[in-house]
Amino acid sequence: MASRRPRSAAADPQRTINLALQGGGAHGAFTWGVLDQLLEDGRIGVDGISGTSAGSMNAVVLAHGLLDGRDAARQALQDFWRAVSDAGQRLNPWRWFGLPDPMAGDGPWASLAGQWFSAVTHAFSPYQFNPRQINPLREVLLQRVDFERLRRESPIGLFLAATHVRSGKAKVFGIDEAITVDMVLASACLPQLFPAVEVDGEFYWDGGFMGNPVLYPLFYETRSRDVLIVHINPIARDGPPPRTAEAILDRVNEISFNSSLVKELRAVAFVQKLMDAGWIRPEHQHKLRYVLMHSLRADKVLCDLPVNSKMRSDWAFLTDLRDRGRAAAAEWLAQNYRYLGQRSSVDLRQEFL
Repeated sequence: MASRRPRSAAADPQRTINLALQGGGAHGAFTWGVLDQLLEDGRIGVDGISGTSAGSMNAVVLAHGLLDGRDAARQALQDFWRAVSDAGQRLNPWRWFGLPDPMAGDGPWASLAGQWFSAVTHAFSPYQFNPRQINPLREVLLQRVDFERLRRESPIGLFLAATHVRSGKAKVFGIDEAITVDMVLASACLPQLFPAVEVDGEFYWDGGFMGNPVLYPLFYETRSRDVLIVHINPIARDGPPPRTAEAILDRVNEISFNSSLVKELRAVAFVQKLMDAGWIRPEHQHKLRYVLMHSLRADKVLCDLPVNSKMRSDWAFLTDLRDRGRAAAAEWLAQNYRYLGQRSSVDLRQEFL
C-alpha cells in the first residue's frame, strides 16, 4: 500500500542516495523527468551517479547543474534535452526535403522507416557514411557542461561505463580520472552510428554492452548505502511472444541491454543472503557493505514504445517522456521514500532473478 506523502517535504529528513542511470537513446528523457521530480521534491541528495550512454549524459548535466543549486540543475537538464532535440531536427534528413518525419509516430510508416534505418546502418559502417566523425552531441555537451569546473567543484562521484573495443571489457571512467567530454561520448558511442571514441590511446563503444549501468563503483567509491536504479529498458513484457522480425529484434535488444545489470544484481542478492544468514565471520563483516537496493522500473511506463523510438528527437516526444518520468518518480517517492536508509525497497530475487 502506498504511503501518503507528507504535507511538507521539508518535514522529512533529506536522504542521500546513489543513482544508477540506464542508457537508451531518446528514452533517456524519461530519466530526465525522474531527476526533475526528485529535484523538485527536495528530500533526496545525491552522493554518486553511475551512468551509461544517455544515463551518462543525464549524470554530467545533473552534476554540473547542481553546482548552482537544484533549480539550476532542473533548468540545465531541460536546456540539454532541448538542445538535443534541436540538433536532431537540424540533422534529420526528412526535414531537409520538407517532409514529415515518419519515425515521429507509431503507424506503419514509422515501422518501415525504422526498418530502412536498421538496414542502412547494418549495410554501411559509420566510417563510410560519417567519415568526418561528426557527432552533434559533442557540441551540445561542450556548450552546456564546463568539464573543468565539474572536475574542480563537483561533490558528486561520477562513474560512466563504456565498452573497451580491444578487450571487450567494461571500462568505468571516473574512478581514477576526471570526466571529459570524450568519456561521455565513449559511453554513448553506438558502433552502428559513430566511429569508436578514442580516450588516452584506447577505443571505446557504448557502455550498454557490458554495463547498463554498472553498479559496483557505487558500492566501493561512495558513502551512501542506498542505490536507486532508474530503468528505461523494459525487463518484463506481458502478452504473447513477439512474432514479427522487427518485434523479435526489439525484444532481443531489450533483453541484451539488461543482461549485464541482471547479472550484477544477482551478485548483490548473493552477498545480501550471506550477510542476512550470518555466513560471514564477524572479523570479516566490516569488509562488506550491505547495500540497500531500490528500483524505478519502466516496464509498464515505456512498454508501448518500439525500440526505434529511441532515435526520435522531436520535442513533443521528449517532453512526453519527461512527463512520464516525473509521474513515475512521484509514485515511487510516495511508496518508497520511507525505506531510504532503512532497508531495500525491492526484492531482488523476486523481481530480477
